[in-house]
Amino acid sequence: MTELRAEVGTLTFRNPLLLASGIWGESGRSLLGAYEAGAGGVVSKSIGTEPRTGYPNPTVEQYGDWGFLNAMGLPNPGIRAYPEEIRVAREGGAPVVGSVFAPTAEEFAELAKAMEPTGVCAVELNLSCPHAKGLGSEIGQDPVLVSEVTRAVRRATKLPVWVKLTPNVADVALLAEAAERAGADAITAINTVRGLAIEPTLRRPVLANGLGGLSGPAIKPIGLACVWQIYERVKIPIVGVGGIRSGRDVIEYLLAGARAVQVGTAVATDTVRVFSRIASELEKEAGALGAERLSDLVGAAHPGPARG
Repeated sequence: MTELRAEVGTLTFRNPLLLASGIWGESGRSLLGAYEAGAGGVVSKSIGTEPRTGYPNPTVEQYGDWGFLNAMGLPNPGIRAYPEEIRVAREGGAPVVGSVFAPTAEEFAELAKAMEPTGVCAVELNLSCPHAKGLGSEIGQDPVLVSEVTRAVRRATKLPVWVKLTPNVADVALLAEAAERAGADAITAINTVRGLAIEPTLRRPVLANGLGGLSGPAIKPIGLACVWQIYERVKIPIVGVGGIRSGRDVIEYLLAGARAVQVGTAVATDTVRVFSRIASELEKEAGALGAERLSDLVGAAHPGPARG
């Protein structure tokens, strides 16, 4: 039987399956529900300094089994209101990673510091939303800005700092290197892939914002490629994201170099019950490969010795 515990730097999760930010995390009760359904930990929705309503409808378009195209616009209640939701999840025993977004390095640092007293186990910097103007990937596409934000947050907090990267760049590993040099404790890869849907009869984009982010099974090869490239060039842990809906998918991410993964679209389509199913499949898949621990598989598809 394979030990399913996963270590991401100094943090240990009961299994490597984390609820991704922006899915099922509107409230503390929903975060806790994901943990009670079998997730190893949960990532909050991305929180900013002030409340934000997000974009008008329509904000989501489903593409059958491929996934979702969405442009939500980072709706959230703001950092002053959200700690109460984190408290509910923490009191139920769920390890919570607090996701934050901001337009400047200084504001990222302030948000990270404000997350400290809430009891989160780490802070994830959302540098990768593909459709929020002046936020997300508009910052995360520039290694200099990635470095500035990460360094500011590292100075402001003792929490582990995870940097969530965008795939919408020429060299994602360059961004990971910038984050590592600036003091990041882990890399989260990836956020959604920029996309567009058009309604021919109306002659306009389907989503109110126009551009959106594609998630789900369609982007799994992109997520795997990014994790693979990052593993080749940084030493800090990687949390893989993108199209994970089975134990086999998790194994592939581990072999590419991830130590844990985040599950998002599969939760939206199958509810949080997906966590227990994936965990059961993962245990069987890892056992069939002869792995005593999941760390035995981390990076094992790369040439040379693995760093598990």
